[in-house]
Amino acid sequence: MEFGSGGGGGGGGSGSGGDHDGSDPQKRKKRYHRHTALQIQRLEAMFKDCPHPDEKQRLQLSRELGLAPRQIKFWFQNRRTQMKAQHERADNCALRAENDKIRCENIAIREALKNVICPSCGGPPVTEDSYFDEQKLRMENAQLKEELDRVSSIAAKYIGRPISQLPPVQPIHISSLDLTMGTFGGQGISGPSLDLDLLPGSSSTLPNLPYQQIVLSDMDKSLMTDIAANAMEELLRLLQTNEPLWMKSSTDGRDILDLDSYERMFPRANSHLKNPNVRIESSRDSGVVIMNGLALVDMFMDCMYEELQVLSPVVPTREFYVLRYCQQIEQGSWAVVNVSYDSPQFSSQCQSHRFPSGCLIQDLPNGYSKVTWVEHLEIEDRTPIHRLYQDLIQSGMAFGADRWLATLQRMCERFACLMVSGTSTRDLGGVIPSPDGKRSMMKLAQRMVSSFCTSISTSNRHRGTTISGLNEVGVRVTLHKSMDPGQPNGVVLNAATTFWLPIPPQNVFNFFKDERTRPQWDVLTNGNAVQEVAHIANGSNPGNCISVLRAINTSQNNMLILQESCIDSSGSLVVYCPVDLPAINIAMSGEDPSYIPLLPSGFTISPDGHLDQGDGASTSSNVHGNMGSRSSGSLISVAFQILVSSLPSAKLNMESVTTVNNLIGTTVQQIKAALNCPSS
Repeated sequence: MEFGSGGGGGGGGSGSGGDHDGSDPQKRKKRYHRHTALQIQRLEAMFKDCPHPDEKQRLQLSRELGLAPRQIKFWFQNRRTQMKAQHERADNCALRAENDKIRCENIAIREALKNVICPSCGGPPVTEDSYFDEQKLRMENAQLKEELDRVSSIAAKYIGRPISQLPPVQPIHISSLDLTMGTFGGQGISGPSLDLDLLPGSSSTLPNLPYQQIVLSDMDKSLMTDIAANAMEELLRLLQTNEPLWMKSSTDGRDILDLDSYERMFPRANSHLKNPNVRIESSRDSGVVIMNGLALVDMFMDCMYEELQVLSPVVPTREFYVLRYCQQIEQGSWAVVNVSYDSPQFSSQCQSHRFPSGCLIQDLPNGYSKVTWVEHLEIEDRTPIHRLYQDLIQSGMAFGADRWLATLQRMCERFACLMVSGTSTRDLGGVIPSPDGKRSMMKLAQRMVSSFCTSISTSNRHRGTTISGLNEVGVRVTLHKSMDPGQPNGVVLNAATTFWLPIPPQNVFNFFKDERTRPQWDVLTNGNAVQEVAHIANGSNPGNCISVLRAINTSQNNMLILQESCIDSSGSLVVYCPVDLPAINIAMSGEDPSYIPLLPSGFTISPDGHLDQGDGASTSSNVHGNMGSRSSGSLISVAFQILVSSLPSAKLNMESVTTVNNLIGTTVQQIKAALNCPSS
């Protein structure tokens, strides 16, 4: 479900930018009008003549009315959708009236038939047609009753009252409405060259959706409108209210939702997920993002299917179908709300339910934005949480607001580095000649990381067959046949495992990032030292970068290593891949790198959820790379991809599985030995 960023016809939204308890209805209902009456009159006149203005016409309107072209675009988009919704409701009313008329005629005909006398027996005639007509009506009545019961049940859960008590739906003025649902992957964000695969670990594209396109009835659309409006009101109160609704954690200073206060403020009939293992995760965080508000809004406004992932073979992904609603609160301020929608087409397969969650985006004078994020989930653990991840997941850090915000901050920095016109490369060998070469290299590295995240995913929608589960060395091996242009053709083995180290995450990241320690664990180097020959900065933290590495004193002078590393407060990642010299030259010259085959390997590093008792000070999720002060240990996932055969029809040799198991086992032991950790 997608809503535009502003009100059609000049309508604004409710809410305010300050902190208050939300108890004053006058403040909540206050409306802000973006456009003057003259502007609206001119826009309406233009809409009457041309509802789909081209870019030239929008620019002309922009100059005439003193509005930004994006505002003109949003206004026409909202107005078209508003008109569409009004027409649909008018058509629906007409159809209902016609249906009632036909039903009345049907009843009158039936009553008349009761008085007809059969000339043979003197009784009422019974024909085969009348029998089947009656059976058809009975079936239609049963279907209508089932639909009404279903929608009444959904309404009672979300809105707190059955459908019979809902007010009649009025034409929508608060925002445009496009009732569509479709694909959306990742931690919830995508945009131009902006991909959150790079740390939460998820896929930005869904080539094989697990569900078919959703068909919405008129009753569903009306109900979704009401649910979205109620969800927005709840989110604004969650964003703007502090105590007693939100309390500061005594251990790390994070905002924790007081469930008793929440239930009193937002009473609901019952839980959405029926299972004794259901639990609540809630969190709130805020920080500054290097992107203006309108750009963030434009980036967020996608139809969406969400899949949230912790990069480990032992943590199941979380899947949601959600309604998304964006509303401009006032000039320079927007709210975006996400809320799960229980449709029988998919709700039975989702083990997670999203209560109203989302963010408040506020423009800052320097072109940045302040983003306040709320996550509120109901989780059903159908299988026990793996012992390594119990603390991290149950603390809310694995999928919480601080992780969303930290990832958004880092990815916006990456996008800013991509847009810098001057060179931001430390080109040690003179091999990246132009900004086009830099962009091509960043695109290639992003695809490498995305492929790595997909290979380690536990999602059922990713193609592949599990060859062995978590065996005695804890390695999960999956097999898939690749014919994608970005991967070598043939049979590919993915192998991954997770282990724990009693070392802070920052120290582990430094170990993997340092080329001087690489020979201690990287089998690609055969024990040889490596040298960085090119470097592209990806953010303010020195650990966020793309590197081209070359092994020293080796006969393979034609092979280089492409590597991307990134770090923020929620974790870090180091991904690398051997790439031959001709392929690297293609990317460095600025050509399209989409067809360069990649089989990446790498590591993800997460805090283990145990707070470091030696540091009692609370830490902020907005400090890049400050993982060590939050966690006393690290959870490391290591994953390899190996081309078993270049023939897609080749049969798997189980010796290959044994080989990859031994490879990962040896790598883990080498890492533990290098860091002076026990091998058991």
